Amino acid sequence: MKTLFLTAALATLLAVSPPPASAQEVARSPLLGTWSVDLSRLPIPEAMRPRSVSIRFAEAGPSRLAMTVEVVDPAGQTLRAEGVNTLDGSAAPVSGNLEADTAAFTQPVPGVLVLQLARGGQPASTRVYTVSADGQAMTETVAYFNDAGQPALRANFFSRKGR
Repeated sequence: MKTLFLTAALATLLAVSPPPASAQEVARSPLLGTWSVDLSRLPIPEAMRPRSVSIRFAEAGPSRLAMTVEVVDPAGQTLRAEGVNTLDGSAAPVSGNLEADTAAFTQPVPGVLVLQLARGGQPASTRVYTVSADGQAMTETVAYFNDAGQPALRANFFSRKGR
């Protein structure tokens, strides 16, 4: 009797459970695309603000994410940093970044990315990217140590430029 009940329960469960999604059916991460910082909200004096800051997230294979940051400084010089990481928290090199030469990524949920940066084997900052429910805004929360050696936080606000 128990075997019959378990078999019937398992058959019912399989009948109502959807099949696992294939790779093509998995929804794209809301992080993917290009984002532009709201310069008016940067916590620095206007004369020191960059002309633009953009971040692009792109798929780079299974469980891999490419990130490109482009900053046009106040003088008009373009600075570009790039990296490709797995989403398992493993360290990988970053090129072109004055703050970091190594990064680790993890994505606990589709609209959130946690990024740890280091330079020369020393921690630089932790950044948490969170996409809004409508997918049109992203907040970057930066955790770092200020000049006095105290932990500090700041937020940067981005809007979607494109996919």
